[in-house]
Amino acid sequence: MRLTAFTDISLRIVMRLAVAGEGELLTTRVVADMLAVPYTHAAKAVARLSELGLVEARRGRGGGMRLSAAGRRASVGGIVRALEGTDDVVGCEDDPPCPLRAACRLRAALRQAQEAFYASLDAVTVGSLVAAPTGPVLLSLTSAGEPPLRRPDDPRWESGEPAS
Repeated sequence: MRLTAFTDISLRIVMRLAVAGEGELLTTRVVADMLAVPYTHAAKAVARLSELGLVEARRGRGGGMRLSAAGRRASVGGIVRALEGTDDVVGCEDDPPCPLRAACRLRAALRQAQEAFYASLDAVTVGSLVAAPTGPVLLSLTSAGEPPLRRPDDPRWESGEPAS
């Protein structure tokens, strides 16, 4: 199973926000630059993450975004389900519909495999995704022309502890 680029970008945004310091607000443009994704894609992902209550976003001067309390507690399986949906993996009802759909066992087998995939991600938390070595790498990402947010000589670098 392959996740959509939208889900991939959304998860990367959640991960970057998970290591942000207390009170640190990041703009969509800065996060898009850090994660090397198009701004328009990041903006759509942030809008959806906000709708899901995973990200709190404020517009305008002094605005930015941060991971919500619900976003910090969310399981990766729940996030992926919400972003990917539970549609069939195969297009049985596409136009034209598959002629085997009335008697096909593949659809049920693939649905079961899809749920097993999501279930395996249910135990994975956002926090576990950003533990070392990932957290320090996320913190080292910079927007074009910006200095690193955390230097390797910072004692929190190895632990992946967020900036305070």
